[in-house]
Amino acid sequence: MNTRQLRHFLAVMDLGSLSAAAKNVHLSLPALSRSLQALEDELRVPLFDRQDRRLRPTPYALEYAKRARRIVFDEKEGARALALMRAGEFGSISFGMGSSIALNLLAPMLLKLLAEAPGLHVKTLVQSTDVLTAALHQEELDFFIGDVRVAAYDRNLVAEPLYPCEFGWFARKGHPLSARRRVSVDQLAAYPLILSGYVDQTVVRRMADLYGFTLPLQDHFAASTNDVATVHQLIAGSDAIAPSTDMAVISAVRAGTMERLDVAPSLDLELTLGIVELAGRTRVPAAERAFALVRSYFASVAHEVAQHLPAKKMARRKPASQSALTAPD
Repeated sequence: MNTRQLRHFLAVMDLGSLSAAAKNVHLSLPALSRSLQALEDELRVPLFDRQDRRLRPTPYALEYAKRARRIVFDEKEGARALALMRAGEFGSISFGMGSSIALNLLAPMLLKLLAEAPGLHVKTLVQSTDVLTAALHQEELDFFIGDVRVAAYDRNLVAEPLYPCEFGWFARKGHPLSARRRVSVDQLAAYPLILSGYVDQTVVRRMADLYGFTLPLQDHFAASTNDVATVHQLIAGSDAIAPSTDMAVISAVRAGTMERLDVAPSLDLELTLGIVELAGRTRVPAAERAFALVRSYFASVAHEVAQHLPAKKMARRKPASQSALTAPD
């Protein structure tokens, strides 16, 4: 028995004649008769009585029709669900990102996904790159948006680089150091310094070299947090200063509440952000829809940064594998 036979059976039930049903299912009369006979043989009951050149459903047919309709309906719905999954409109997806990325991307991305694919179930994780990488390896995430450098050192990961960040020291608009040129680290240290994000040993060594910081690095900072929204509030509400990527502060710079200080030496660190996945793992259908939103977001960030925070050294870019900071997580 197959659903094709069931559709033939239901066509006869609905139309009441072999000729009308044969035309409806695009079969010849002999072919339709053979299909009905095969179904009766498999069910081992008569489905139709042949009387007065018409087919009359037996009590068996009347009882079985309800189940046959459900089977045919479920088959159609199953095919529809798979088609929706292929289109990224159904199923589930799980992804992560760092707090500085989530600040401006996560909510709009979720709104867009849920509006365009209301049948989709989405799970997100906002964490640092090390935690996201562990979750990806454990297959708790389909992908994450963060430091693509991790893929350069792990053959089980693949990455799509999307956005090379620039770094700087940022303070509120009108900060006492705003008008100064070539601000020194001693001048910075006169104000509360805020360390944000996940900082690895590469960053620690580079900042120690640049500014003569002794270790541990955290001793030179008044506060440390991995929540970028908190960093924004601390800077806006005080004379605190924080090192940051351009992407993490662009919304505040655009709003006129934050600006980059002219610090010497400049914060010579770089980071390339992108999409990181497990190598060889089948991509969930909704991922392509999500990837398009991520690519569009970083393209818009690049445009905004070019307008409001022109890069200090546009001519010099390191390869992604040499990125030095995971501060945006």
